[in-house]
Amino acid sequence: MESFEKRKRRLKSILSLLNKNYPSAHCALNFKNPLELLVATQLSAQCTDKRVNLVTKTLFKKYKTAKDYAKASLSELEKEVQSTGFFRNKARNLKKSCEILEKSYKGQVPKNFEKLTQLAGVGRKTAHVVMGNAFQIPSGVVVDTHVKRLSNRMGLVNTENVHQIEKELEKLVPKNKWIIFSHWLIEHGRTLCAARKPLCSLCFLYKRCPRNKISSKIQ
Repeated sequence: MESFEKRKRRLKSILSLLNKNYPSAHCALNFKNPLELLVATQLSAQCTDKRVNLVTKTLFKKYKTAKDYAKASLSELEKEVQSTGFFRNKARNLKKSCEILEKSYKGQVPKNFEKLTQLAGVGRKTAHVVMGNAFQIPSGVVVDTHVKRLSNRMGLVNTENVHQIEKELEKLVPKNKWIIFSHWLIEHGRTLCAARKPLCSLCFLYKRCPRNKISSKIQ
């Protein structure tokens, strides 16, 4: 694996190309406020953003506040989120999270990473998503399946450990790019760099990708 400095220099070029090719990259989950993003992100675990957006289109019309979720019938909430998978756990965590929001934060989603991770079912990834996209605060790099796959393929990291990937990327990527970086990689993963059949012949990062045994020297 390349040295840290070589990876950082190569990444500078990669960031420029990602920005050029995905200028409108953004969070694919539909939301209008921090609570909606928190709910959508929790539902997105092991589920596509497209499916989540279909579910929340109806869900957000019925549940508008943390109090609404906190007082909701668990069995009814389970039915409403069933198509997202793992619906019993998701419904239970949504209800518990919103009970905490009502009790401790006056029904508001806290603008604090540590407090977010104390909510039911909220891990580091979900907390980073909310901090970055609802509050525009770069608390860390979101590492989803696309970011995990591409950061390894590009030779930026060499580990399957999500937490380690997060920490490595936070050293390599400028902090002011932490939020958009994940969106860029997710967009690239969906558009060209798929898991099974990456479209390498069409990829604008081809010359900078060690996967293809191409020199990583910046041209």
